[in-house]
Amino acid sequence: MQKAALAIIFISVIINTASMVYGTMLVGTAIDKYIMVFDFDGLARFCFMLAAVYSVSALTSWLQTRFSVILSNKAIQQIRHDLFDKLGGLSIRYFDSKPHGELMSRLTNDVDNIWQALNQSIVQLISSGLSIIMTLIAMFIISPLLTLIALLIVPSGIVITKIVAKHSKKHFAAQQKILGELNATIEETISGQKVVKIFGRERIIIKNFAEKNENLRSVGIKAQFLSSIIWPAMNSLNNIGFALVAFIGGGLILSGNTTLTIGKISNMLIYSKQLSRPINEMANLFSSLQSAIAGAERVFEVMEEKPEPLDGKPITQIKGKVEFKNVTFGYNAEAQVLKNVTITAEPGSTIALVGPTGAGKTTIVNLLTRFYDVDEGSILIDGNDIRTLDRNTLRKNLGMVLQDTYLFSSSIRENIRYGRPDATDEEVEQAAIHANVHKFIAHFPNGYDTILSDGGEGISQGQRQLISIARAILASPSILILDEATSNIDTRTEKNIQQALLKLMEGRTSFVIAHRLSTIRDANEILVINDGQIIEKGNHDAIYNKKGFYYNLYNGHRVRD
Repeated sequence: MQKAALAIIFISVIINTASMVYGTMLVGTAIDKYIMVFDFDGLARFCFMLAAVYSVSALTSWLQTRFSVILSNKAIQQIRHDLFDKLGGLSIRYFDSKPHGELMSRLTNDVDNIWQALNQSIVQLISSGLSIIMTLIAMFIISPLLTLIALLIVPSGIVITKIVAKHSKKHFAAQQKILGELNATIEETISGQKVVKIFGRERIIIKNFAEKNENLRSVGIKAQFLSSIIWPAMNSLNNIGFALVAFIGGGLILSGNTTLTIGKISNMLIYSKQLSRPINEMANLFSSLQSAIAGAERVFEVMEEKPEPLDGKPITQIKGKVEFKNVTFGYNAEAQVLKNVTITAEPGSTIALVGPTGAGKTTIVNLLTRFYDVDEGSILIDGNDIRTLDRNTLRKNLGMVLQDTYLFSSSIRENIRYGRPDATDEEVEQAAIHANVHKFIAHFPNGYDTILSDGGEGISQGQRQLISIARAILASPSILILDEATSNIDTRTEKNIQQALLKLMEGRTSFVIAHRLSTIRDANEILVINDGQIIEKGNHDAIYNKKGFYYNLYNGHRVRD
């Protein structure tokens, strides 16, 4: 289909350009053969012929436009798909290092700029180039001398274009970069609107936005101003060329040149304008092409990123033994978050991770799920180094309830079913019952088919976490990770779900991080982490009776509770 559309476009461009050039030649013939001798009957017949030629031109122009739109939209669809697919294969480290709004700008603004170039600029460039060639051939056939005179403007046009391109390219690239930063600010502000308002930061946010918006305006003016110089400059040069052809051609006829006629001079004048038209069009396309090039560079920057490796061996069944052996890790080379950490979790055991904020608890979870890989040491599951395992099959055996619950703009049923798309409606509802969220869902008029807004806005944080817990229950993972799973749930709701969580954890290796230390008293082993190191470990009674760091931490939490 694409090859056929491309062939139709090229054939249409050739026929369209040839018919325009031929039609102009016929006008000259009409002047010399019919108008100059007052043959009105012949002129009338000739006009029908000319109308047929221009009808062919109109038809091929329509075909060219129609199929170029089809082809460009298909191409941009593929680019969007490939870019989105690429983003889906990139690591969490990449997303943590890039503002989300900036990435969204690449998927929208930058891709749209490429689409503009594909939809209009590329075909128009081909058409303009072909028009220049055919027009020059026709002009040389009529008068090589006048053709060379008309071409005197071309070197000047090339020089102007090169100078402008050199200086404007950096401004177009800066424009796309700042636009991405502006989108990142917008996305961040909208997502954190409650925080902005509660701290009264509206004026500061608006000021920050205004500064970036002003930078975008300034760079945009520079880019557009430089590119806009080309059209008036080229138009002026073309008018000079037109005047030279008219003056010298007319002078040659008056001096007795027998090879030139009024019709041929008319042809040369029309051709000189036709020669300037594609040149002017190419000048007008300059800014959109520069924007497209800047956008393409940003798109291909993402496409060239290395994806997460998918060459590990698949793992179908996990018994649940997890070992951290002398693990050291840092999100950057300057600071280590974990230092020589060793953990052993037997199948079916519950490991609680406690410690102050920033101690490294969530980092352990990030390493277990292979969102990041260790810098030193190794992590084993059932004796297999997880770096040798396929990430996808590994993660399918892991269930997570994150501190920051995210729900998608879909029905409650589909959100619960997210980790197991083939689950039946009965299984979805059973998971909701175990998570103690079934009654809450039943209160909605549409029940499980209620559509949630982006991020689950409109329901409480606790309710969002309960739905997330139901999602984990339904997925039935071999290893369970509860990262601050009950931190945003009120005490009454927390007690209601503890029994369900305990039932869920039966027979599964579980890693639990909790604000309320009372919730992990029954853990097989509690690991106290501080400054990236395990400083105490054992069951609750053993390490509590030591009256060390955990003792103080537990009593401090109990007082606050």
